[in-house]
Amino acid sequence: METIKQRIEAIDWQNVSSSMHEHSFALVPKLLTDAECDELIADYDNPDLYRKKVVMERYRFGLGEYKYFNYPLPDLLQTIRENVYSPLSTIANKWMNVLKMDTQFLNNFADLQALCHSQNQTKPTLLILKYGKGGYNTLHQDLYGEVFFPMQVVLFLNEPNEDYKGGEFVLTQQTPRAQSKAMVLTPRKGDMLVFTTNFRPVKGGKGYYRVQMKHGVSEVLTGNRHTLGIIFHDALS
Repeated sequence: METIKQRIEAIDWQNVSSSMHEHSFALVPKLLTDAECDELIADYDNPDLYRKKVVMERYRFGLGEYKYFNYPLPDLLQTIRENVYSPLSTIANKWMNVLKMDTQFLNNFADLQALCHSQNQTKPTLLILKYGKGGYNTLHQDLYGEVFFPMQVVLFLNEPNEDYKGGEFVLTQQTPRAQSKAMVLTPRKGDMLVFTTNFRPVKGGKGYYRVQMKHGVSEVLTGNRHTLGIIFHDALS
């Protein structure tokens, strides 16, 4: 069986880049095996893995709960975070260039982490989310400080229409002086979705401009839905 690093290296990153530029998201099918998905779900109740639990309803974030991982991360997640970041940094830098922004991202994940830590962003932001019937997540952005990477990843751990119904992944795009556009996705178990954290460039008549992006989860109608979010920047301590 291929290692997770080999699977990441085998991804068609040119296709990912094209999809990110055109749509603000890219779907990579079956990055994780069923066994890896099941193990991540089984570990949800292992308190040693997590630093914090958040009940969404308490903060009006939605209905459900999620847990932030502790450092050191499980090897699987550390490998994904490090090896997915590098090709995404190339896409991110192209975005910064066309938007005429000064920010540039080195292609080594350790450099991003060092930058975060220099700004007191030292807490891991990887999280596992759990929704039951009626669960949902309001539209939001995952920004945890001044330093942030403009793309993130979600891994889908259950099979839609078998383990749960509803619970679609929702992206919205707010173009200046226009109505919002919604994109509704239903990735399958083991799929990886790359999407925009905050904004993306769109080409207009006078060059590129920023459009704001948010994401959330529609209501789960039946069953249980688990996902794992990989955010590349760390959070304020």
